[in-house]
Amino acid sequence: MLKKIHRITKTKEIDAVFKNGRSSFDNILGVKILPAENKISRFVVVVSTKVSKKATLRNKIKRRLQEIIRLNLPKLKPSFNFFILALPASKDSGYHELKKSLLSHFKRLGVL
Repeated sequence: MLKKIHRITKTKEIDAVFKNGRSSFDNILGVKILPAENKISRFVVVVSTKVSKKATLRNKIKRRLQEIIRLNLPKLKPSFNFFILALPASKDSGYHELKKSLLSHFKRLGVL
């Protein structure tokens, strides 16, 4: 799990990233980023009921994505807010597919 300083918790900040951020999408994940004023990168991971009606599966996907972020956090450029959206195809994806997809989004957006 990500430390609290690396999580976006306020709805206002989440909306700002979603509305104003640069985006990158594929069939598994969508990522939006917005430069932040603070020097710490922060994240929000969203897995909606469109992915799965089962909370256990949604939480599993969320835990996997947060672990991928945690392990790659030192490699990322600081001062960005990230909005990571799991799409319905992520339900059938394993850890390595999620990792490959997320890291490719980070490279495409120029933060890795």
